[in-house]
Amino acid sequence: MGSGTKIGRVRGLGSARQGGKHWISGMESSVASLLLSVWLVVSLLLLPNFDQATLAQWLGQTSVAVPMILTIGVFFWHTQIGLTVLIEDYVHDEGLKLGTLMLLKLYALAGTVFGVFAVAKIVFAGAGA
Repeated sequence: MGSGTKIGRVRGLGSARQGGKHWISGMESSVASLLLSVWLVVSLLLLPNFDQATLAQWLGQTSVAVPMILTIGVFFWHTQIGLTVLIEDYVHDEGLKLGTLMLLKLYALAGTVFGVFAVAKIVFAGAGA
């Protein structure tokens, strides 16, 4: 049947038909996170040291800044997907669920914007700005 038992449908407890979408998004963001994490770790290990000047010079390169911005976006996207599933599954009060999901989206957006701004500031203004 796909939507649960008859009593479940009457009570509105049938399938929301969103599980597949969340699962696919979660898998896509997991693969992207894994690939970007490998890039980040390998890139950092290739640096001669980890002082602020070296890291700022490294991050100031376009070939590093672009994947770093992607990393920031993908990590917040993955976090939002996972926490959305938890909230939808375990928060039963509709008002609290809606408010929590809105705060989560705001957090993910704000974190992404802040991270992108930080990288852009280093790229365009240098580390000392």
